[in-house]
Amino acid sequence: MNLQQVKQRFGVIGNAPLLNRALEVAIQVAPTDISVLVTGESGTGKEIIPQVIHHLSSRKHGEYIAVNCGAIPEGTIDTELFGHEKGSFTGAHGSRQGYFEVADGGTIFLDEVAELPMQTQVRLLRVLETGEFIRVGSSKVIKTNVRVVAATNENMQRAIASGKFREDLFYRLSTVPIALPPLKSRHEDIHLLFRKFANDFADKYRMPAVRLTEDAVQLINHYSWPGNIRQLKNLVEQISVIETSRELSALELNNYLPAEKEKVPSVVNESGSDNFSERELMYKFLFDMKKDLTDLKKLVVELLSQGGEMSLNTDQTAMVNRFYQDVNPATIAQPRILPPANEPAPDFTIGNQDFDFETHEEIEESLSLEDREKELIQKALDKHRGKRKYAAAELGISERTLYRKIKEYNLID
Repeated sequence: MNLQQVKQRFGVIGNAPLLNRALEVAIQVAPTDISVLVTGESGTGKEIIPQVIHHLSSRKHGEYIAVNCGAIPEGTIDTELFGHEKGSFTGAHGSRQGYFEVADGGTIFLDEVAELPMQTQVRLLRVLETGEFIRVGSSKVIKTNVRVVAATNENMQRAIASGKFREDLFYRLSTVPIALPPLKSRHEDIHLLFRKFANDFADKYRMPAVRLTEDAVQLINHYSWPGNIRQLKNLVEQISVIETSRELSALELNNYLPAEKEKVPSVVNESGSDNFSERELMYKFLFDMKKDLTDLKKLVVELLSQGGEMSLNTDQTAMVNRFYQDVNPATIAQPRILPPANEPAPDFTIGNQDFDFETHEEIEESLSLEDREKELIQKALDKHRGKRKYAAAELGISERTLYRKIKEYNLID
């Protein structure tokens, strides 16, 4: 069976290269008994891949059982998968076959496999390696011939690193990994899926199918679709039922799309913690200040090159005000360039603060640690009006050390 026939049989819509690649791998591995791990975001249709593998394999006449590992309570997951004996726990009034026993000769699809408890992972690893398992409350080994296809939307390497998932089980499950792309990576398929769902719901609710204008098509093609195909399908059903008009513009369609999160630059937190340290916040502050300074320099060069008065736009004014807010916040006004007179260069004025770019004096700052220490001690003494106890506490030194420094530097306290 070729790729197009598989798409028709299983209702797969789309021609994105990554989607085609995933289906081609599934077709190739179907005749074997190799374990497969399907990865992809929630809502990408991962459940299609194990169906394709099962129905194209020699096990197609055997049982196909899909198990959502995240929906079964931890206390009963072992019983569901491997069965139990009568009296093995409270309420066990009889023996029960597990899925691995029922699906002997068939296929089991373990969805959300990363949610399996650690104890169950150990049992699953034994089944994959030896084809043997033991019912809960029994000592008898049972043989089974089951093919396992698993799926997850989690980052498995992260789950392994955190101790949530066994590394040996991961490699045993992912003999052949198949990754399904998110909908945002399948731009050419989004409108095709929209029309497919629109026709399906038109038949279901006995009404004309909804259509999109050209601008609405552009909108859905560039939307991020965090819920993937599931979100798109729910959106089409909602529109089909609510909208009286059968053709939607981008403006009308936008009312049904959740606002996308604004992408803002973030500070990398190397510690892996969710909380930012003071150092990381300081880095962000310095990066923002550097950007403002660079923009200000460009603006000043542009203004000086005009040789006359020039008004600034709102963004430029806000940026200048941010940079000079410590000069005199009460006098900040619209920045302007004074008209040229007979001066060799114009002055840059903010409110009543004049900055002459032609004549300036460079003051060399002392880098001596001794001068810095002397300056800080004098400031602390001035701040606390000569009270050594409080000045020493401010500086983080003992009062005795402060007294010695005052004598050493001949300071006035």
